[in-house]
Amino acid sequence: MARAAKVLAGPQATWRNAPDLELTPILSHTLDAFYENGYHGTSVRDIARRVGLTVPAIYYHHENKEALLMALLDRSIDAVLGLCDEALAAAGDDPEQRFLNLIECLVLFMAHSTKIAYIDRDIRALSPANYKAYSAKRRRVERLMAGVISGGVEAGIFDVTAPTDTARALLGMVQSVAAWFQPEGRLPAQVVAAQYLDVSAHAVGATPAILRRVREGSAAVPA
Repeated sequence: MARAAKVLAGPQATWRNAPDLELTPILSHTLDAFYENGYHGTSVRDIARRVGLTVPAIYYHHENKEALLMALLDRSIDAVLGLCDEALAAAGDDPEQRFLNLIECLVLFMAHSTKIAYIDRDIRALSPANYKAYSAKRRRVERLMAGVISGGVEAGIFDVTAPTDTARALLGMVQSVAAWFQPEGRLPAQVVAAQYLDVSAHAVGATPAILRRVREGSAAVPA
């Protein structure tokens, strides 16, 4: 049971309770507009009206609408990478805990930052240069996930034949949390993370002992 307590328990680490991203009023209102109406359904005039500024004033701070989207995406992915690094550092060299921490970290970010996580859907509106820059950061997250899965395979605790493909599948599943999670809904974020840990552990072919520990740790999470 001592090992099980490490799953979804322990100190209130920053990566489990990340503060809200600090956004300027322009970016905060832009985020609301993009979340509510989508990138293509939002004009700079709409944003200016929400902020209480003129359109030229918006352009003084941001070159165009795409620059606003890129600024939000950059802040989001930089936050994700920082939290992932913290989660992995907290796990040390333990391959099981590295995987569990990374999944939990990403699910909690998606649940706590639904708006900014959800606008990832609009990345195809980016110019080729911006798309390439942002995609490079996203691939860092993919490499982290593939790396922890590979580490589990090497340690003999996971059983998958394609760590990179498995990582992509898990990240797609985790990304979907931002599309449906409601902060005031029936399931608290920590419960969702517990459920996704169970699914993820099965997806990587975790040993029965790990699956049992995940279930025991999840059972300790208050609903």
